[in-house]
Amino acid sequence: MHDPDLVELRRQAEGGNKDAVDQLVELAGERGDLDELRSLADGGSGDAVDILVELAGERRDRVELRRLAATGSQDAADVLAELDGDPTDEAVD
Repeated sequence: MHDPDLVELRRQAEGGNKDAVDQLVELAGERGDLDELRSLADGGSGDAVDILVELAGERRDRVELRRLAATGSQDAADVLAELDGDPTDEAVD
Protein backbone atom coordinates (compact mmCIF):
# COMPACT_ATOMS: atom_id res chain seq x y z
CA MET A 1 0.00 0.00 0.00
CA HIS A 2 1.34 3.41 -0.95
CA ASP A 3 1.59 6.40 1.37
CA PRO A 4 -1.31 8.27 -0.29
CA ASP A 5 -3.50 5.22 0.28
CA LEU A 6 -2.52 5.12 3.96
CA VAL A 7 -3.19 8.83 4.30
CA GLU A 8 -6.65 8.34 2.84
CA LEU A 9 -7.35 5.34 5.09
CA ARG A 10 -6.27 7.34 8.15
CA ARG A 11 -8.52 10.22 7.07
CA GLN A 12 -11.47 7.85 6.72
CA ALA A 13 -10.68 6.19 10.05
CA GLU A 14 -10.56 9.55 11.80
CA GLY A 15 -13.94 10.26 10.26
CA GLY A 16 -15.38 7.20 11.97
CA ASN A 17 -15.18 4.67 9.15
CA LYS A 18 -14.92 1.31 10.98
CA ASP A 19 -13.82 -0.53 7.83
CA ALA A 20 -10.92 1.90 7.42
CA VAL A 21 -9.93 1.37 11.06
CA ASP A 22 -10.06 -2.39 10.60
CA GLN A 23 -7.92 -2.18 7.48
CA LEU A 24 -5.38 0.07 9.20
CA VAL A 25 -5.18 -2.33 12.14
CA GLU A 26 -4.58 -5.25 9.79
CA LEU A 27 -1.90 -3.42 7.81
CA ALA A 28 -0.16 -2.13 10.94
CA GLY A 29 -0.17 -5.62 12.42
CA GLU A 30 1.35 -7.08 9.27
CA ARG A 31 4.07 -4.42 9.32
CA GLY A 32 4.60 -4.68 13.07
CA ASP A 33 3.99 -0.92 13.23
CA LEU A 34 3.62 -0.41 16.97
CA ASP A 35 3.20 3.36 16.70
CA GLU A 36 0.26 3.00 14.32
CA LEU A 37 -1.27 0.27 16.48
CA ARG A 38 -0.89 2.44 19.60
CA SER A 39 -2.57 5.32 17.84
CA LEU A 40 -5.45 3.11 16.74
CA ALA A 41 -5.74 1.58 20.22
CA ASP A 42 -5.79 5.05 21.77
CA GLY A 43 -8.61 5.85 19.35
CA GLY A 44 -10.65 2.99 20.76
CA SER A 45 -9.78 0.02 18.55
CA GLY A 46 -9.96 -3.15 20.60
CA ASP A 47 -8.48 -5.07 17.68
CA ALA A 48 -5.39 -2.85 17.79
CA VAL A 49 -5.07 -3.52 21.52
CA ASP A 50 -5.31 -7.26 20.90
CA ILE A 51 -2.54 -7.16 18.31
CA LEU A 52 -0.36 -4.99 20.55
CA VAL A 53 -0.78 -7.50 23.38
CA GLU A 54 0.09 -10.34 21.03
CA LEU A 55 3.20 -8.61 19.67
CA ALA A 56 4.34 -7.48 23.12
CA GLY A 57 3.86 -10.99 24.47
CA GLU A 58 5.88 -12.48 21.62
CA ARG A 59 8.66 -9.98 22.29
CA ARG A 60 8.30 -10.41 26.07
CA ASP A 61 8.03 -6.63 26.26
CA ARG A 62 6.98 -6.01 29.85
CA VAL A 63 7.02 -2.23 29.42
CA GLU A 64 4.43 -2.37 26.64
CA LEU A 65 2.37 -4.96 28.49
CA ARG A 66 2.35 -2.81 31.64
CA ARG A 67 1.28 0.21 29.59
CA LEU A 68 -1.56 -1.76 28.03
CA ALA A 69 -2.60 -3.25 31.37
CA ALA A 70 -2.66 0.24 32.88
CA THR A 71 -5.10 1.33 30.18
CA GLY A 72 -7.42 -1.52 31.12
CA SER A 73 -6.34 -4.49 29.01
CA GLN A 74 -6.94 -7.62 31.04
CA ASP A 75 -5.27 -9.67 28.31
CA ALA A 76 -2.08 -7.62 28.75
CA ALA A 77 -2.26 -8.13 32.51
CA ASP A 78 -2.70 -11.87 32.00
CA VAL A 79 0.26 -12.14 29.62
CA LEU A 80 2.38 -10.04 31.98
CA ALA A 81 1.46 -12.33 34.88
CA GLU A 82 2.44 -15.36 32.79
CA LEU A 83 5.80 -13.80 31.94
CA ASP A 84 6.41 -12.80 35.54
CA GLY A 85 5.71 -16.37 36.63
CA ASP A 86 8.17 -17.88 34.15
CA PRO A 87 11.58 -18.22 35.87
CA THR A 88 13.29 -19.03 32.55
CA ASP A 89 12.09 -15.82 30.90
CA GLU A 90 14.56 -13.04 30.22
CA ALA A 91 13.01 -9.68 31.03
CA VAL A 92 12.67 -6.93 28.45
CA ASP A 93 12.24 -3.68 30.39
